[in-house]
Amino acid sequence: MVKIEFLGPIDKDDMNLDIKDLQELSLILQNDSDISSWLASCAVAVNDTLVSSKSFELKDGDKVSLLPPVCGG
Repeated sequence: MVKIEFLGPIDKDDMNLDIKDLQELSLILQNDSDISSWLASCAVAVNDTLVSSKSFELKDGDKVSLLPPVCGG
């Protein structure tokens, strides 16, 4: 299982999913109306390291964080 956490203003509880890569996660989240609008603007981190490739492989116990853009000073 992979833990998915939604940070900042994304109003969504953490999820635990049995997925193999970020592409699979993307497909699942595109069908979630609470999340889909955030996908284009979020950075993604796996185990606290930013990643950009949807083909990034996930392993049991990994943590994926969706990081929306922030503003402020």
